[in-house]
Amino acid sequence: MTGTDVGLAVAVFLACAVEAVEALTIVLAVGMTRSWRSTFVGIAAAVVLLGGVTAALGPALTALPLNALRVAVGGLLLVFGLQWLRKAILRASGLKALHDEDAIFAREREAASAARRAGGGLDPYSFTISFKGVFLEGLEVIFIVLTFGANQHNVGLAAAAAGAAVAFVVLAGIAIHAPLARVPENTMKFGVGVMLTSFGMFWGGEGAGAHWPGADASLLWIIPAVLLFGLGAAAAIRRERAADGQQVPEAVAQA
Repeated sequence: MTGTDVGLAVAVFLACAVEAVEALTIVLAVGMTRSWRSTFVGIAAAVVLLGGVTAALGPALTALPLNALRVAVGGLLLVFGLQWLRKAILRASGLKALHDEDAIFAREREAASAARRAGGGLDPYSFTISFKGVFLEGLEVIFIVLTFGANQHNVGLAAAAAGAAVAFVVLAGIAIHAPLARVPENTMKFGVGVMLTSFGMFWGGEGAGAHWPGADASLLWIIPAVLLFGLGAAAAIRRERAADGQQVPEAVAQA
């Protein structure tokens, strides 16, 4: 396994673990408050639809010429990676409240308790919320797996890393029967933002005809450079906020 393969596997695992934690929080809140049967039906429906999306997008993406694929994948990864990195910098600097799974869980349980209950049979609320949570987070997992895997012609490795991440989160959730609030999700999101941005720069540049010094080995300095930029930006914003006497907001339930 090359260094690029290791980086791919780590990036996919971390990103998919974050998405799985967020989906798990929603599922647990709805299932524990209302109806596990309807929640599981919603999960199953989402998984089936995600399978169809994967079957439709996978062959189309892998059929692109290599350079066009790298430009497309690099551009998409940069869009998503910079969004993740921007939010991570804002959280680390105190301009944005930290992501709090306990707060999200409490909010989802409160909303589930307040929603009108059906007379019997399938609970529409449990079905809809679990379906939406799993489907939306699952779409991001599919995007990550297909973009990383197709570009490296190793969808199997990306899928394996994603499967391991989802399995780990699900098993942990079953074991403790509670949201994974102790997972360092904010730190993981910072790392994922760095990885997605770095790979997006690398692959997009390659597709556009750039020749990176050392080829794949250039990732060994691109990733630390992006990380240092992110940490430096967060530190600079913190210093400016401290000089202005501004307070860091409390952790709240937000993405």
